[in-house]
Amino acid sequence: MTLAERMQRIGVESAFDVLVRARALEARGRRVIHLEIGEPDFPTPAHIVEAAKRALDDGWTHYGPPLGLPELREAVADYVSRTCGVPVGAENVAVVPGGKPVIFFSMLALLEPGDEVIYPNPGFPIYESMIRFLGAVPVPIPLIEERGFSFDLDVFRDRLGPKTKMVVLNSPQNPTGGVIPRQDIAAMAEMIARRDVMVLSDEIYSRICYDGGFPVSIASLPGMAEKTIILDGFSKTYAMTGWRIGYGVMPAWLVEAVGKLMVNSNSCTASFTQRAALAALTGPQDAVEAMVAEFRRRRDAFCAGLHGIPGFRCAAPGGAFYAYANVKDTGIASAVLATRLLEKAGVACLNGGSFGRFGEGYIRFSYANSFENLMEAVEHMRAMLTAA
Repeated sequence: MTLAERMQRIGVESAFDVLVRARALEARGRRVIHLEIGEPDFPTPAHIVEAAKRALDDGWTHYGPPLGLPELREAVADYVSRTCGVPVGAENVAVVPGGKPVIFFSMLALLEPGDEVIYPNPGFPIYESMIRFLGAVPVPIPLIEERGFSFDLDVFRDRLGPKTKMVVLNSPQNPTGGVIPRQDIAAMAEMIARRDVMVLSDEIYSRICYDGGFPVSIASLPGMAEKTIILDGFSKTYAMTGWRIGYGVMPAWLVEAVGKLMVNSNSCTASFTQRAALAALTGPQDAVEAMVAEFRRRRDAFCAGLHGIPGFRCAAPGGAFYAYANVKDTGIASAVLATRLLEKAGVACLNGGSFGRFGEGYIRFSYANSFENLMEAVEHMRAMLTAA
């Protein structure tokens, strides 16, 4: 037996490969500072954990509705209406086990082989993986460092064509931490509004934004609510990566399709995690605010430290918890440099090229680690590059 041909088109995330290599070094007694994995290093807030415990004790351990508990769908709709300025109801919400199912289900429901999908490059690897897996055509748009890692709007306009079926946006962005400016979002919405194109707006980092308030959602602009799928969830905002719960907000006709895909794949999202998610949205938000404040402190110090490393430069990101350092002046290929930083400096990080070909020459660091470890990582990298 052989695998189906489509399995040759599906990709993976390099962060987990680097983690395995880092763990192997640690098993041999090496100290490694982990800056490769994109998850908050904070505990899930206590009131959320307690809500999950109560849910287990109260018997929330059975099947639930495929699209999510009604009360959670209502809470998500209220939250999105308040924070994004998009008037939506529970009928527009699909609760799923994590953020990735929103990518997979929406693409599976909408894309035919040969359809073109515009997406950011460098970008979250699963976008391109799913596009290729479904036989659609990936159309990468380079993110421009000089524009704060936003799209070049002229390139975006040129790439929009009769075969374009979907546009993927991510703001704040992984891996760059870039936030798409309001004027750029408005310009893209104007280009898309009269086309038969859907937008997948990945807003999973929307609460981790350092300029105050929420980044603008393209769904809030005129004519875009019926053309947008908002991807969000609880993993990053509430340090709930292992809980596997996210949601999509989209037109009701697409929610119905996602419901069919849920029935055929997961049946439903775990009921007790949904009770915890309800507590997250409706309970106190002080833990989120404290986490973002600490990320800001780390960002400022870590990016400043990177500037002192020979051949590095790194603008402070507007959101998320990634520092995306330009390392072209080192004269070392970014993949080679990432390996050296792990093996010689004991710093686990990711080659920017693993996020797409336009990421070559960059290194992604996750500053979801302690302030002390981040400063130690800077010193180790500086010593390695200075000695070289």
